[in-house]
Amino acid sequence: MPETDSPSPAPTERTCRLPRRRTSPSLARQRLRDFLAPFPVGELLLPTGELLVSELVTNAVQHTRVPRDRLIHVRFHLAPDGTLRIEVHDADSEKPVLRDAPVCAETGRGLLLVHELARSWGCSPREGGIGKFVWCHVTPEESAA
Repeated sequence: MPETDSPSPAPTERTCRLPRRRTSPSLARQRLRDFLAPFPVGELLLPTGELLVSELVTNAVQHTRVPRDRLIHVRFHLAPDGTLRIEVHDADSEKPVLRDAPVCAETGRGLLLVHELARSWGCSPREGGIGKFVWCHVTPEESAA
């Protein structure tokens, strides 16, 4: 009896590079949807994951002090336990600051959302010494809450 090829498993990591434009958060959300689609746990991770990748990419677009032609590097990794790691890399070394935005403010709550909704998050220098990356972990439990 001939052997049939079983479908190869979906890759558990994906990266993309995005321009520093207002449209990049929506591109990052689409890339995350595409990445999570093959995984059963993806449906549980998607709502919170989309919000957090959008906030992190928005911060990289709006707050980095680098030339406009510098790209934003986004990395998704799905661990065997179902934890989604999101990383957003940019060429600015200044770390983001968690702050309280006034109730009437229309902006300034992105990092607070990351802090409240992610299982954990942080900021690390990039290898090579240029820039940083902000990362967060999302688990199905946080997404379902």
